[in-house]
Amino acid sequence: MRSTIQDCPKRNIYNRSKKALVIIAISISVVACNKTTETVKEVKTAYIDTSELMKEYTEAKDLEAKYKAQSEEKGRQLEAEINRFKQDAANFQSQAQANGQEWAQKRGAELQKREQQLGYAQQALAQQLQQSSGAEMDSLVSGVKKFIKDYGKQKGYDYIYGTGDAASVLYAQEKYDITKEIIKALNEKYKSSSKSEEKVEDKKEEKK
Repeated sequence: MRSTIQDCPKRNIYNRSKKALVIIAISISVVACNKTTETVKEVKTAYIDTSELMKEYTEAKDLEAKYKAQSEEKGRQLEAEINRFKQDAANFQSQAQANGQEWAQKRGAELQKREQQLGYAQQALAQQLQQSSGAEMDSLVSGVKKFIKDYGKQKGYDYIYGTGDAASVLYAQEKYDITKEIIKALNEKYKSSSKSEEKVEDKKEEKK
């Protein structure tokens, strides 16, 4: 009986220690779960419709209008030359019989050369406009990406996805759509930078 009585405190201490360890383990699990929950809650995400962004971004619209105007202006000049060529070609057929075979061969070769030159001019114009607009558009897109990156850091986003032509989001709730916010912010930045450039130009004009 003595040994049994002596063992009881030991058992009680052991049981208490065991219970304490269980409580500690549960507490650690609860803390871990809470931390996981907190981490999930802290993730801030959003998405942007890139197609809509490029449609509504003022700088992108201005760039498109600029090259459309250039294309129309240079196209009109080329079109005038093409119309003159067409008129000369029409006159050639009626004059060929009157002026003889030698004249017709010489004139025909000249017209053929002009036609080739006009074709080259059309290709060169298209390539020139494409290269110039492509370079400016690449620069614009790089600027937009940098702006979104800075915007995300400033607003505390963990992820900002893009949808549209190069879709990387298959589904998202509309409450995460910040397209309009980005368009507004970009347009405000572009407007302020345009005003700054106008002031610089005005000062240059005043100095002259």
